Amino acid sequence: MSAGRDWIPRRGSMAALFLELAQPDEQGFSRQVPVVEFNGKYQKLQMGNGGSWCRDDGPLAKKYNIRRHKSRGRIVAVELQGFKKMAIEKPIPAWIREQLLGERCVVLDVSKVEIDHKDGRRDDPRLTDIDRVTIDDFQPLSKAANNAKRQHCKDCRVTDRRYDARRLGFPISQFKGNGEYNGTCVGCYWHDPKAFIRAVSKER
Repeated sequence: MSAGRDWIPRRGSMAALFLELAQPDEQGFSRQVPVVEFNGKYQKLQMGNGGSWCRDDGPLAKKYNIRRHKSRGRIVAVELQGFKKMAIEKPIPAWIREQLLGERCVVLDVSKVEIDHKDGRRDDPRLTDIDRVTIDDFQPLSKAANNAKRQHCKDCRVTDRRYDARRLGFPISQFKGNGEYNGTCVGCYWHDPKAFIRAVSKER
């Protein structure tokens, strides 16, 4: 069963209008779109209908994790935070295991490694499709780094709070999304330390 990645909104629908306005990136993240932009062509998006199009059981939620920013109980902006996922088992293909076992830990730069699913929730159904899985979905980690990541991911599952990379001395907590887990691990340090460091370097 898919997670709704192939869902396409009906042309002219409120979901389609919002996607046109928000322009989410290839990982399903968008900017915070303030409701004051819901005018002219996008007037249909105004919250007079209770924001039904952006609810967690609405059309956009078939594909995206939705965050509604509120002030004094009213929605003031809508943001997409990655693609929605579903729980499923994720075996590591042999060809990926063989290649990554020859690489060094992306955190500690040692040669003895384990193969880690970058996604700490391990619930993306795409990764069970042999035609769609890629080596970029995995990373080599030493046992110590993998154990640390496993603990931080466990904490995130319990609290729904993503790891704050400022604890390691970085100037930002996450490079996409924010501290609240909202259906995706992308942007968290432990999801992809190399991508995190590249993102921090670009900001300097």
